[in-house]
Amino acid sequence: MNTRNCLLRCGLILGLALSLGTAPMTPAADTDSLLASWLAAQTNIHGWSADFIQTRTFKSLAQPLVSTGHVWFAEPNRFHWELGKPPQTIAVKAATALLVIYPRLKRVERYPVTGAEAGQWREALALLEAGFPRSEAELTARFKILSKTVHDGSFEMALEPRSPSARKMMPEFKVAFKVSDLSLLATELQFAGGSTIRNQFTNAVLNPKIDTELFDPKLGPEYKITEPLKAGP
Repeated sequence: MNTRNCLLRCGLILGLALSLGTAPMTPAADTDSLLASWLAAQTNIHGWSADFIQTRTFKSLAQPLVSTGHVWFAEPNRFHWELGKPPQTIAVKAATALLVIYPRLKRVERYPVTGAEAGQWREALALLEAGFPRSEAELTARFKILSKTVHDGSFEMALEPRSPSARKMMPEFKVAFKVSDLSLLATELQFAGGSTIRNQFTNAVLNPKIDTELFDPKLGPEYKITEPLKAGP
């Protein structure tokens, strides 16, 4: 399995999105101020959880695929996604790997996030950790800001990855937050082939108490673990 296919499969769980559409531009000074306020607010986030509705669109399908789930985040970059109720797919960012777990199939896919084998995968995964940047320097180090708009009480920002290899796989990434309280509304991941994955967040809780075992799942001997990036091109 090649890296792009791995990214697309994991993107089905990790891709974050809201179809942001078009909106009239507000004055640059206003959007600059809102972005600065949002970035400043991120320093107060040590953990976060929310329900989400995930919508996946593919050129080959006439209708989008819609699922629901829950996500937990803990600084600096740990996350745990559960897609479906009961969970059909679980994605966990651990210290050295991303684990994609299929409970019903008793199967786990392991994607390294450190070492030479991570390669382009690590660069692309960095994009999925962009929901809570801590400063404008951190944001602009990863992305070029393509647009900033305000519409119906939400701030929407389109970003282009600066890494050429990441941009080749994921040409655009979008983030939306609520103007009134600066809370994260959604993010969008667009793949080079034209497919998109979007999650709209609801019932968010800031700095909840999170069980650390969420980021260190215990897998019994009945689970088969594979490493798709080692399976060849």
